[in-house]
Amino acid sequence: MGWFGKSHMPVDGLTVLLTGASEGTGRSAACQLSAKGANICIVARSLEKLEDALVEIKAAAKHPSSQRFFYISADVSEPNYAAGVVASVAAWNGGHPPDIVWCVAGLSTPMLWTDEGSLEAARRNMDVNYFGTAEMSRAILREWFSPEQKGGRNKQPKHFIMTASVLGLFGLVGYAPYTPSKWALRGLADTLAMEVKLYLDNPVKIHVVCPATITTAGFEAENRTKHAVSLEMEEHDKPQTAQEVARKAIQGLEGGQYLVTTSFLGHLMRWGAVGGSPRNNWVVDTIMGWFMPVVYFFVLRGLNGQVEEWAKKHGSPAM
Repeated sequence: MGWFGKSHMPVDGLTVLLTGASEGTGRSAACQLSAKGANICIVARSLEKLEDALVEIKAAAKHPSSQRFFYISADVSEPNYAAGVVASVAAWNGGHPPDIVWCVAGLSTPMLWTDEGSLEAARRNMDVNYFGTAEMSRAILREWFSPEQKGGRNKQPKHFIMTASVLGLFGLVGYAPYTPSKWALRGLADTLAMEVKLYLDNPVKIHVVCPATITTAGFEAENRTKHAVSLEMEEHDKPQTAQEVARKAIQGLEGGQYLVTTSFLGHLMRWGAVGGSPRNNWVVDTIMGWFMPVVYFFVLRGLNGQVEEWAKKHGSPAM
């Protein structure tokens, strides 16, 4: 957990806001952060799911008598939703904004780009995955950097966490409506990671979590639109549970990582695409960054060959 066992994101006694936390990875992360002593506020659309999730999150509390819990029903794809959510959390939190914000809400609609409805799906993916997080980042950063918040309530930096995907590091056939929304998140995060250094009196850390396949209800939904070639290419990819992804993501955040991956495949993709992003470890990331072009030489030949073989066997999708 970072250098000499230090946690770079302690949560005991702090307030954490999570979007998309009524189920799946968000719910698991909220439970695990509750077990570490955090006050939790969760955001999702369904009141029924929010109420059900809060029961489990409360049951996981480290300090049941003193921790506080709250939920807000909101749609992250709606323009201007975030300012109202931040204001509601601050009012509940004694006038203070949350100390940590983790945007988990997202969806995936994998389709071939030439499929009917793919452009509409891309707009929906961008609204939820990118703009849902981008709006929250702007709302909470404006609050954290306001003159009233100068110096903060404690010396710990605030944390803003985006949830992208390994497909924000590597493109795969059949994900054209989805992948750009996750690449856009990483571009926003890289930019904000530098921009927040302007505010020396209000330290803020930016993070991007990039999980691979997760066994959630969302995964079942995306398989209903996924093309057969994508399913074939993923058949050897072992999905992770929401609990495992949340645990490994929190472990990476506590370790002070910027670009957090939760599987070995994810680590390889991160090393192959690190570019100008902040490094988790300059030595390891640099060495692996030199090594990955050799790996990708073989990986890309194999993947492209697999797509071509599929087309030879099954014919053009247009037919």
